[in-house]
Amino acid sequence: MVARSDGLAMGTDAPHTAGIAEWCGFALMCLGMFMAILDIQIVATSLPAIQTALGISPEQMSWVQTAYLTAEIVAIPLTGFLTARLGMRWLFVGAVSLFTLASIGCAQSHGFTALIAWRVVQGFAGGTLIPSVFAAVFLLFPPRSQGLATTIAGVAAVLAPTIGPIAGGWLTQTLSWHWLFRVNIAPGVIAAIGAALALRHARHNLRHHRAIDLIALVLLAAALVSLQLGLKDAPTLGWDAPRVLALLAGAALCGVGFVWRTVRSPCPLVELRCFFDRNFAVGCVFSFALGFGLFGSTYLMPFFLGLVREHGPLRIGEIMLVTGVAQLLTAPLAVWLERRVEPRLLTAFGFALFAAGLLMSCRQTAQTDFHQMIAPQIVRGVAIMFCLLPPTRMALGRLPDALVPDASGVFNLMRNIGGAIGLALIDTTIFTRAAHEGAAIGDRLRAGDVSTAVSIGIPRDSFLEQRGQPIDDFTVEMIRPLVEKAALVPAINAAWLLAGVLTAVTVLLVVFVRRVGRDCDSAADQ
Repeated sequence: MVARSDGLAMGTDAPHTAGIAEWCGFALMCLGMFMAILDIQIVATSLPAIQTALGISPEQMSWVQTAYLTAEIVAIPLTGFLTARLGMRWLFVGAVSLFTLASIGCAQSHGFTALIAWRVVQGFAGGTLIPSVFAAVFLLFPPRSQGLATTIAGVAAVLAPTIGPIAGGWLTQTLSWHWLFRVNIAPGVIAAIGAALALRHARHNLRHHRAIDLIALVLLAAALVSLQLGLKDAPTLGWDAPRVLALLAGAALCGVGFVWRTVRSPCPLVELRCFFDRNFAVGCVFSFALGFGLFGSTYLMPFFLGLVREHGPLRIGEIMLVTGVAQLLTAPLAVWLERRVEPRLLTAFGFALFAAGLLMSCRQTAQTDFHQMIAPQIVRGVAIMFCLLPPTRMALGRLPDALVPDASGVFNLMRNIGGAIGLALIDTTIFTRAAHEGAAIGDRLRAGDVSTAVSIGIPRDSFLEQRGQPIDDFTVEMIRPLVEKAALVPAINAAWLLAGVLTAVTVLLVVFVRRVGRDCDSAADQ
């Protein structure tokens, strides 16, 4: 197989067969990716335990996640460059080995500084694993096998956030916070050794000299780090805060500088020629929208269940398992349909169904719990496979092999950026709407509205006795948690509505996808 760089014609250099070694190696790559994604979720679930154990201040606590996510988002678009320099096999082995080493370092950390340093290393290593796996789908397998391979990778990618809360809750409650990181060691060692042995074929180790553009690297890193930090601070400081505006403006300027530098460079750090392919460009928008909805839904559910329903991490994880079960049961059907139905139709179906599942959650009440959440979770779980499989093949499946690693990095980066922007907008919606709703509830209580008092949990007789009397500080402090919880419900519903509407609008982009005849794939299989 010869790496090609001659434009954007459909790649024909995909392997004609894939043996047991390729499938075993790919499965181990998926295992490494699964652990990297799972790590984000299980750590998020158990942040209070880490905070208590290491004596970290509340203001610093968010950096345990921010350090990982910031390093990850910088690493993702560098996958193409690293694949060219190291080869697919050794990039994965090196990344999963470094991820495992960093996990050991995190588990052995005795203070905030050490933990953050190891989280940066862990995030950078984990960031290359996801695009490496999706690039491997098109580098290891012939077209007839790519649907199954994409589904396996997709199930691993979307199942990890689903089982993360229950795994994190169980590990923290049963063992200790150290096992949030130690759990990565055995799978990491197995994946590294197994992939090194299974992917020994010459085509798995293709590499070529690719000069590094240090200026472009600095601009890319500065743009993505500034964007991540700006989006993190925007909901709490306000989008018009000087720090937020400076970070977002810096991200925009560095981003423009990176693009300008890259398109003019004879040896670009990231191949942006992928965007000349219309299907890839539209596929990136679908990836962005999926990140918005997927990250948003896996954030809103535990947020609601923890703060409104007051469930613990383990119970939250048990409730959220419904989505994962629906994904697993739908995967075989998604593979079967993907081989027989036009990708544009499946993509439209998937995003329309996903939007419906998001919108089904925008009418929650303070009493909504497991049984009321079953139907929306099933709908979203079924939809996710159709939001992932057809758009991934649509975006990456027609590119020449030389561009696939870069394209996979950019495609996955768009999903992460969609998630980061989505979470920032969701938090902004919740904080803004909750403050408004809380003020409105307070006004109604001061006006003596009995129905409002009863609806937020104040006993009717107690409220009637107090009505018309001066409200002392003790009463205010007793009522405040009830008002805050009641205000959260419509605020969270508004966030579900935001995610659902944006996902529904994305369906319209299907009309811009260039139709590709399935006979091309059939010919490639022969």
